[in-house]
Amino acid sequence: MISFLKRCVVWLLSLLILGPLLLTLLYRYVPVPVTPLMVIRLFEGESLSKDWQPSSRLSSHLKMAVIASEDNKFCRHRGFDWDAFNDVFNEFQDEGRLRGGSTITMQTAKNLYLWPGRSLTRKALEAIYTPMLELILPKDRIMTLYLNIAEFGPGIYGAEAAARAYFNTSAANLSRHQAALLAAVLPNPRQFNAGRPSAYVQRRATTIGYRINQLGPLVDCVEK
Repeated sequence: MISFLKRCVVWLLSLLILGPLLLTLLYRYVPVPVTPLMVIRLFEGESLSKDWQPSSRLSSHLKMAVIASEDNKFCRHRGFDWDAFNDVFNEFQDEGRLRGGSTITMQTAKNLYLWPGRSLTRKALEAIYTPMLELILPKDRIMTLYLNIAEFGPGIYGAEAAARAYFNTSAANLSRHQAALLAAVLPNPRQFNAGRPSAYVQRRATTIGYRINQLGPLVDCVEK
C-alpha cells in the first residue's frame, strides 16, 4: 500500500512539473488553445470568445499600459518583484490588509496552468511555474501569452476579443486610452467593464496613462 502511494505521488509530481514544462516549451512557438480557467467557465455555462494574435498584432499601447498598471519592473525582474513583495508585506503589517503583488509572469503562469483561488497549493505551484516561464520564454513571448489568455470579462479572453467586444476595433489598433481602460479592469474583469467604465475605472485609466509617460526604458523588452 505504501509503495502504491509513493508511485502515485511520483506520478502526480511528474504530471504537475513535466506537463507544464513540456507545454511551456511548446508555447514558445504555438498559440495556447485553451486554459483551465476557460474550461472552468465553460462548465459554469459561460461562452468563450478568444482570437489569438502574435506580438506584432498587439498594440504597443496595451503592452505599455499593462506594464504601467500591473508590473512596472516586468522587463527587469526574473519573475518575482521582491521590492513589491516587501511593500505588500509592510502594508499588511501597517494596515492589516493584504493586496495582490503578482508580477505579469506570475499571472501568466497562473492563467496558463492553474485554477482561480488563493490556496497554498496553487501558490506553491505558481512559484514553481513562474521561474520556469522566465527560463524558457523571452519577455515579449510572456507578454504575448498574457495578453492572449487574460480574462477581460465574462467569456472574453485575450486582447483581440476584448478590443472587438468593447471598442469594435482590433487589438492592433487600440488607442492609448482604450488600452488603459483594458489594463484598468484586469485586476477584476468580472466586476469592471472597459466598454462601460465606472468613475473608478476612468480614474484608474487616467493614472495608467500618466504612468506610461514615466516608463522610459522599462518597456524595452517588449516588441513595440
